[in-house]
This record gives sequence, C-alpha cells and structure tokens, in this order.
Amino acid sequence: MNKHNMRKLLTVGAVSALALGGLSACGSGDGAAEDGGDVTMTFWHNSTTGAGKAYWEETAAAFEEANPGVTIEIQSIQNEEMDGKLQTALNSGDAPDIFMARGGGKLADVVAAGQAMDITDSIDDATKAAVPESVLNAFAVDGKIYGMPTALLPGGIYYSQDLLTEAGVEGTPTTIDELGSAVDGLKGAGIDPIAVGAKDAWPAAHWYYFFAVRACSQDAINTAADTMEFDDPCWLEAGDNLQAFVDTEPFNNGFLTTSAQQGAGSSAGLLANKKAAMELMGAWNPGVIASLTPDEKPLPDLGWFPFPEVDGGDGEPGAMMGGVDGFTCSAQAPQEECTAFLNFFMQQEPQEGYAAAFQTIPANQDAQAAVTDPALQSILEAYNEAPYVTVWLDTLFGQNVGNALNTGAVDMFAGQGTAEDIVAGMSDAAAKG
Repeated sequence: MNKHNMRKLLTVGAVSALALGGLSACGSGDGAAEDGGDVTMTFWHNSTTGAGKAYWEETAAAFEEANPGVTIEIQSIQNEEMDGKLQTALNSGDAPDIFMARGGGKLADVVAAGQAMDITDSIDDATKAAVPESVLNAFAVDGKIYGMPTALLPGGIYYSQDLLTEAGVEGTPTTIDELGSAVDGLKGAGIDPIAVGAKDAWPAAHWYYFFAVRACSQDAINTAADTMEFDDPCWLEAGDNLQAFVDTEPFNNGFLTTSAQQGAGSSAGLLANKKAAMELMGAWNPGVIASLTPDEKPLPDLGWFPFPEVDGGDGEPGAMMGGVDGFTCSAQAPQEECTAFLNFFMQQEPQEGYAAAFQTIPANQDAQAAVTDPALQSILEAYNEAPYVTVWLDTLFGQNVGNALNTGAVDMFAGQGTAEDIVAGMSDAAAKG
C-alpha cells in the first residue's frame, strides 16, 4: 500500500556505516560476486513518489556503496497495480529479484509455485535479536521463512479530533453503537462521518474483515484459512453486521467512486483536508495523509482508535487485524547478495529511517523509539496489548478467495449483494482453486 512523506531521510553515509564489511557478514549464497563478477538485482516496491521513493533510492545506493560490484535496479509501481504486475512477472519467469510480500495465502501460493527463496538460514543474528519471532513468522510457510518484514501495519480508525469536537463527539467510540452515535452527530453537523475508498475494493472490504474479527473466534478464522471452508455462522454474522452499518449511510458522498490514497479526493485525502472525520485503514495511513494535506505535513489533530467492539460475537475483545509489510527474494535471485540486502535494511538505523520516511511502525523493535506520531503510538500500544492479531483476510485467504471477498463487500456497499453472497463468493472461489 502506498505510503509517502517523511520528516527525515536516512543519509547514505549513515547507512553505509552499517554495512559491517559488506556481504561477508551475511548469508552463504551462490551469487556471482563471490567469484569476482558483478551482480545486478531488480527491486520492486510500491512507493512511487516522495519520501518513500527517496528512502529506497538512498538505501539501495548505500548498499551498493558498501558492496562494490552489486547494483540494484529499482522499479516503483503504484500499489493498486503491484499484485497484477507481479503475478504476471512471476508467471512469465521474469520476476524481480526482490519484491513486496505480505505473508498469508498470497505468499504461500508463491512458495508453492517455487517462486520464493527460503531465507531461514540467511537471517543474521542482529535481525533475529531485534525482530520478534512472531513477526518473522508472518512470512513463514511450512516452518520456513520466505520474506523479511519491514513494518507492522495493524488497522483501526483514524480521525480528525477537530471535526469530532466540532460535531460535539466526546471521546472515541469503543462499541459499534457508540460509533453509530458519533456518525449521527457528525451528520447532524454537516460533516461526512467516514471516508472509504470503495473504488479500490479492499478499503470497503476492510469493514467486513473487522466485523469478522469481532464475530469469529481466532480458531474459526484459522480453520477457514486452513480449510477454505466458510460454514461457521460467524461469516454470515459479520456480513449481517456490516449490512446493518452500511444501512446507516455513514460514508462520504460518492464513496463507490472514491479511491483510497491517490489525491486530495481520495478517502485519505478527505481526512487530510478535513472533508471527512474518520477512515478505517492500516498503520501506513499517517504517512499517506501527511502527503495529502495542503502543506504536505502531518495532520496535527490526527488520532486513532481500535475498531469498536460488537455485541454477540465470538471474537476476543481487543483482537486486532493488520499486516506485516516486507520483501522476499525470488527463487532465482543471487542468494548471498539478495539476503544481504534484506538483512541490511533491517538494521536499526535503516529501520529508523524507514519509520520516519513512511511514518509507520518499524518491525525492528530497537527502532520503534523513532515512532513519535501520537496516532502511531496509540496503535503500537494497542498492538502490544492485543490477545492476537489476524492478518488482512484477503492476504490470509490468498489472491483468488481474497479478491472474491473484496468484490462481495463492494457489492454490498453498492446495494447489490448480501452476507450470503459474500460467503458464497468466497466458497466458490475456494472450490475453483
């Protein structure tokens, strides 16, 4: 997901100082450089402008400086186009050496196709010490690690304190009924309560995901991920609860044609420009919002609260949903050089630079002191206290089932689908394999 803007950039010199002598400290791969030849690696990421793009350019340049003979060719791809372009490249046998990964069923599909590198034995001791095993395991398939995490991205509701205050909303909602009352108060004040970029599908589907986390137990979610069967009644309950919420008309005008992160008219842009009060999104959102404010600086009154609790469900109170962004090496990449780059950007200083550039939560715990944004600090506190965190459902269930789920949720938002249709769509996609 596209994440922009930063308050400081990690300098090339600072990153270079962390190289610790270059490749000799990392991995045992078979790249051409160990025979004295030059190595070129292609690297795809989704930061197309601003600080995020600059961060990866500087980080790659620093790695090249520390490792003569290694060149990283960067291609930045708009987030909404990434999955399709990457799948095409993988299918054609022309995959980039380093590419985005988010774990779950999507990564498992890539691993099953023999397209991702097992990096388990190439993760250096410094990374293992600074990144919790649970976070590394976001990229585990059958006990092996196939990707390196860069950021923790739990979701929740971002809000403008100024707009809530203007509408007379006191505190932040802790239950879905309280959220409904806040929606009523905002509508009464002439303020669009919640922005949603339904044009991109997944932002609308996030609402189903979170209702599912409240309706379904952790076991029910894990069972569905293992079996691809959705016969637990909680999946219908989640859809029914979403339908009831959609019926209150809480979203911005024109939400079906609103994109998520592209421009002032996107859902993030509406919050950035005080045109809507709230948005359900992951922890990359402060950076996106900052890039879309009139002065391209962080929104001073931006706050965050967890998705509200919903009566009657089997989900454990405080359970969260989110993702872990990261990168994996292609199975055909030069092992030593590729895994060295993964370890390189996971050191504390590059991760502090990453946190600043993307205004997000770094996976390296030693770098989390760099998180100063109040909204992100609230997220990190809730994340650390959560009984469990479930990955985004479209990631957990894999591309085919995930796409069907996202489509079904948008159909419900458009008044053209039901809870039964969402579950049937997922089941049908699972049956097709």
